[in-house]
Amino acid sequence: MSENNQQTPWYRQAAAAISRHVVLKSIGTPLLIGLFFGAYFYLLKQPAYPTTVMPITLLDRLIGFQPLALPLYLSLWVYVSLPPALLATRRELYGYGMAMAGTCLAALIVFYFWPTAVPAADIDWARYPDVAFLKSMDASGNAFPSLHVATAVFTGIWLHHLLRRFGAPPWILIFNWAWCIGIVYSALATRQHVAVDVLAGLVLGVLAATLSLRPRVDAGVIGNVHHPSI
Repeated sequence: MSENNQQTPWYRQAAAAISRHVVLKSIGTPLLIGLFFGAYFYLLKQPAYPTTVMPITLLDRLIGFQPLALPLYLSLWVYVSLPPALLATRRELYGYGMAMAGTCLAALIVFYFWPTAVPAADIDWARYPDVAFLKSMDASGNAFPSLHVATAVFTGIWLHHLLRRFGAPPWILIFNWAWCIGIVYSALATRQHVAVDVLAGLVLGVLAATLSLRPRVDAGVIGNVHHPSI
């Protein structure tokens, strides 16, 4: 990172990155999410093989149903938009998009060959209309691995590296991980997933983020808003 970067406040570096390639970011992020949802709901409604119901573990029994976790669960769609917003070059944006798409594709392949579902919870969903609406839209299928968790962890790791490159203060890094952990928790607390799904999502997210970040970390380009536009 250049001396100029080190002297520029982190929030100004972030603002400069956000202002780069706004059209590409505003089109690319929703397009990727839309394509994913198309494939996701197709596999959810048209499973190719018999569906396996995932097992309940001790962790699932320890973490009770919490309807107030729904906003955290839904906040994923804001959270996953942050890393691409903070990238400054087309090359980084394309690389990030391919890495995120690869993460989703890996999970979709599992969903196709091994359809899974969360066991029915002994809950009167009529008492929780907001959560019931979520379940009517996103039935508790395509459970393993939890792609909700995988994309949250993938995003958390990328954001951590980007924010460190900008020289962000510790409280921003802590907030990032608190948000990420909150989303992971919400997958269990809303009964959209069980612990086995979450563990698999954690593994997928960490592996995908590590593989996609390694060459960029070595090159020292992440977060460098003064890198020439490519």
